[in-house]
Amino acid sequence: MDVEADRDLELVRQAVEGAKGLPNNHYIDQATYEEEREVLLFNNWAGIGLGSDIPNPGDVSPVNFAGMPLLMVRNHEGDIQVFQNTCRHRGMMLVEKNCNLRGTIRCPYHSWSYNLDGSLRATPHVGGPGMNIDKHIVRKDLGLIKINTYVWRDIVFVNVSGTAPTFREYASKLLKRWHEHEQPMYHGGPVSGFNFDVACNWKLAVENYCESYHLPWIHPGLNSYSRLEDHYHIEEPGHFSGQGTLVYRQIIGDHGETFPDFKNLSKFWDTGAEYIVLFPNVMLATQRDHGYAIILLPQGPERTIERNEIFYSFDPETRPDLKALIEKNSVQWRGVLEEDLFVIEGMQKGRHGIFFDGGKFSPVMDSPTHVFHKWVGDKLHASRYGNS
Repeated sequence: MDVEADRDLELVRQAVEGAKGLPNNHYIDQATYEEEREVLLFNNWAGIGLGSDIPNPGDVSPVNFAGMPLLMVRNHEGDIQVFQNTCRHRGMMLVEKNCNLRGTIRCPYHSWSYNLDGSLRATPHVGGPGMNIDKHIVRKDLGLIKINTYVWRDIVFVNVSGTAPTFREYASKLLKRWHEHEQPMYHGGPVSGFNFDVACNWKLAVENYCESYHLPWIHPGLNSYSRLEDHYHIEEPGHFSGQGTLVYRQIIGDHGETFPDFKNLSKFWDTGAEYIVLFPNVMLATQRDHGYAIILLPQGPERTIERNEIFYSFDPETRPDLKALIEKNSVQWRGVLEEDLFVIEGMQKGRHGIFFDGGKFSPVMDSPTHVFHKWVGDKLHASRYGNS
């Protein structure tokens, strides 16, 4: 193993006062990206999409997750499962775009077909013209490869390797922290989902989201009422980190309307809100009346698709009177989140400075970001050497 790389990781894993950040290769190097893809993304529970992407039985949605072709499927019972989006015959991609397949996933190459549960259903002419069976083709052994799947807050999480603990165990500390918000959430509809195609490594989006240090300069409008001094750090080493604010103001419509609150919340949420990254790649907001999720889909060392999705305490279909407010809220959040894009793209450009050494953390202001860096360093170290 590279001695210099090991030394760099040891510096990352130090306490924040003496730690360095991850060095440049963790943002621009293809080999490092591939190692992190396995260790950070595939070995843990990562978000890939939404249940609302596939609302009806028979709906399917293909996802490129860090180069891994995945297929989200809603079966006849309404449950969601994820499969590798690859035919077991000759490796053809099965589905290229969102659609409803009713009950059959058919390979466009040789028409091998699968049920919505992934089982192999038909193998036309596999034994010769007109012969649809062959003793060497055992259908029960050739179903689609299932990926461990869990849906929480409408986010579809997967553990590609199958080696992580259950999702409820993996996310237990966040589930406990936000136990009051374990209640139905409803996507705001087409206007409430928007994507950014960002020229940066996915980790830079996580790092920026973790901390409030940048608010006065990057989000002056937000900082005008929810000031830097109104924020606090959220740190759960090994699991998640982020920031909270003691000053959250509900958005108000032109006629004084507001969104209804989630039910039975404690007094803290009257004016408080929290913004947390559940490692590795899902950035979450929880507030009294709505929340959002940002799912990071890495496309390579220097490109990331950010999916931004806003959810409410009510079904928008039942409240047409709030349509304009939902649109106004989407415009507001899009504006705030867009303000971060030049920062994370600028940090990506800066990582090509050959003398950058990972940077120096402010122990007071950067500690949530350091929690993420240490999580990365610890995971990579454990993968290389065990948990020593």
